[in-house]
Amino acid sequence: MEQLLQQIEKYKQEIAAFAAAGADEVEQFRIKWLGTKGLVKAVMGEMKNVPNDQKKSFGQLLNEFKSLAEAKLEELQQSHAPAAVVTGPAIDFALPGDPVTVGSRHPLTLVRNEMVAIFKRLGFAVAEGPEIEDDWHNFGAMNLPEDHPARDMQDTFYIRKPEDGNGPTWLLRTHTSSTQARVMEEQKPPIRVICPGRVYRNETISARAHCFFHQVEGLYIDENVSFADLKQTLYFFVQEMFGKDVKVRFRPSYFPFTEPSAEMDISCQICGGSGCNICKHTGWVEILGSGMVHPKVLENFGIDSNKYTGFAFGMGVERITQLKYQVNDLRLYSQNDIRFLKQFTGVV
Repeated sequence: MEQLLQQIEKYKQEIAAFAAAGADEVEQFRIKWLGTKGLVKAVMGEMKNVPNDQKKSFGQLLNEFKSLAEAKLEELQQSHAPAAVVTGPAIDFALPGDPVTVGSRHPLTLVRNEMVAIFKRLGFAVAEGPEIEDDWHNFGAMNLPEDHPARDMQDTFYIRKPEDGNGPTWLLRTHTSSTQARVMEEQKPPIRVICPGRVYRNETISARAHCFFHQVEGLYIDENVSFADLKQTLYFFVQEMFGKDVKVRFRPSYFPFTEPSAEMDISCQICGGSGCNICKHTGWVEILGSGMVHPKVLENFGIDSNKYTGFAFGMGVERITQLKYQVNDLRLYSQNDIRFLKQFTGVV
């Protein structure tokens, strides 16, 4: 036992005094002391010959011996590590970093959020509905029976029609009026909601038309609601969206679900009313349809048309975006062209 302790002490002195002239000698040191058949492992194997009452103290001594050899090897490896090969220009840490491309909200999302915020200030809540709709909520409930000629105004993407005539006909909604129908179905007056969402129509894609687009529709039903309330609501919206100097006019129109009905024009925001291709050189641009909710629509949902009246309106988000940002091609909204989209980076 005493002889083993003297041997370990001798090994420790040899390790401490060792110096390597190169990486080869470092590797030889590793093999000699810490290799599979190295001296450290050999000394550790002597543990079986140590009396039981001395195993604890001897074990601590062996651990110190092993740690000494490992620390020496690490020191030698660091001092003789190969120099880093520089394959490119030196790095100047004082230079600014590479720019990170910042994302932005889509222009349609920016405008829709602004529209929603304006109507929320008037007390309108947001309602949403499914894009795959049944014929009743999309057409029938809105006073458009199957033989109604106004259905020809909307080229519809039909998904499934029952062959035997029984069951619902499914389609991609042509307007968010279907969401208004679901609100009236589930909620009793007073009702004050706006319905933003994507809609679909089977149209040829061009600079002025697309097979899908976005709408924001509004519905207000209560006692003593008048056409004057509708006009003041829309006056407030266009002034908040386009500024106090915008001019407004209403023109009589026809919609199956409102009576009386009107379309609303504003002075062209692109040419300032002087005339351009967007306003067809009239100085006016139509932005929405509106009117008083047809009594038949109210009755379809069990709302007493003698007690309650209401107004509804609907507008395309693309048209409002076109006027706000002067975008004259609807296809740009869905082409994901980074050159177009990055113009809205930082726009809130």
